[in-house]
Formats: sequence, C-alpha cells, structure tokens
Amino acid sequence: MDIYQKIGNLYTEVREHNPLIHHITNYVTANECANIVLALGGSPVMADDIHEVAEMVSISSALVLNLGTLNYANLETMLLAGAKANHLNIPVILDPVGVGSTSFRNKAAQTLVKNIQFAIIRGNTSEIMAVAGIEVHTRGVDSTREFAEGKRVAINLAKRLKSVVAVTGAKDLITDGEHSLICENGHPLLSRVTGTGCMVSSLVGVYAGISTDKLLAATAGIVSMGIAGEKAFQQLQSTDHLGTFRIKLFDQIGSLSTEDFIKWGRLNEL
Repeated sequence: MDIYQKIGNLYTEVREHNPLIHHITNYVTANECANIVLALGGSPVMADDIHEVAEMVSISSALVLNLGTLNYANLETMLLAGAKANHLNIPVILDPVGVGSTSFRNKAAQTLVKNIQFAIIRGNTSEIMAVAGIEVHTRGVDSTREFAEGKRVAINLAKRLKSVVAVTGAKDLITDGEHSLICENGHPLLSRVTGTGCMVSSLVGVYAGISTDKLLAATAGIVSMGIAGEKAFQQLQSTDHLGTFRIKLFDQIGSLSTEDFIKWGRLNEL
C-alpha cells in the first residue's frame, strides 16, 4: 500500500477511535498542544501531578513527554509516568526541547533515555545530537546544525535506543535506524508560530496511540503538520498575518484527507 494511503487510513482511524493522549508538557504551549490533538481527532489530557500520573497513563493510548519547561518535580513525574507506560506497553514520545542548552537539561535527557524506552524521539538537529551525547551549542531552542550533520547521528541513535528518531527542520528525517524517510513538506511561517514543534510531537503521539508502526506514526504526524502549514498559507489573504495563519493551521489539521496526503505529500526514502 502507498505510504500516503497508509497515512490517510491512520488519520481516519484517529477520528474513529479518539485516542486519549497524556501529556507531561511545556506550560508555554500546553494549550496549543491540547488544541492540535483535538483538531486531529484525539483527546488530550495534561495531568502532571506525581500522585496521579501513573493512573492517568494506565487509561491513555500514548504518553508525550516535553522538556520545554523542565524542573526537578516534573522530571520525577516523567520518570514515574514513563515507567508505567513501558510496563503497560503504551508508547512514549520524547520532545527534548532545549536539550544542549544547559547541563540540567542534558542530564535530564540522559536520565530519561536511560530509564524509559521511548517509541519516538522528535527534536531539531541540535536537540537530537545533544540527546545522543554530542556537545552542541544552541540558540534558545532553535537548531544551529545543518540537516546533513545530524543525519548520521539520528540513524545511530535510533539503532542504539531502539527508537524511531525524527529530526525536524526545513526538511525532516524520520528513521528507525534501518529505514529512513525524508519529508519536505512545510512552510517557513510554521517557525514563526509559538509551539509548532511541540504540536508536531503531540500529533506524533496521537498517531502512535493507534498504530504499532512507529515509523509510520512519526511520519504521519510530521507530514500532517507540514501539509496543513502549506494549505493554511495558501488560504491567506494579502492583509492576513500570523494570527490568521495559526487559526487556519488548526482548521487544516482538522480537515485533512487521504487525497491531501497523496496530492501534497513530499516524502522520499533515504
């Protein structure tokens, strides 16, 4: 079956099954992540108290851990939630926001990958290289490394951790260490809307919550955001600005179809 047809089928399954996606996430973008999950057809929950996370994980379809506003308390909560998810065979997605920028984030990321089996890790090139233990220099949470520089690292990291690793940027690499895809969907305006990276990780989590094929789930989340960004931009009027683009982005996520994936998708095997 064609990969775009597979993604379209997965999109339909999300809307039929409404998977519950548990987030321990970035409070700056939590609302955006919740809304993008709803737009895709899932149900978001953002429970982050250590006294209830294990119970919440047990009724969820996937767990998304986002390090954007990391602190000691939510690190402990993430470790507990991740252990519970692993025990129940519930997929865990890591978004290592800002890893590489401080020693605390670097140590936290290493602690998480040591103690939790992640189904999917999604970040920019600098973040993925930092998770792999390579010293990087970041500018806030933006990537300062070129796509090609992180490609080998991502493939090796995927093999070492037995995870799907996705490096997102101007073009995206999704790999399980053996099979790799490059996605060239997206629009520059996506980088000017707060939280689009976090939202991609949430979309990936939704797809992972209903699919055993984690490479396909990661690809579906990334392609969905890229195509929605392109379609949202196409609908802008000359007087429209970022606020309108953001609204149209959510609208497009909620109205994708198999035909959109076939027509707009720009995926290639590496």
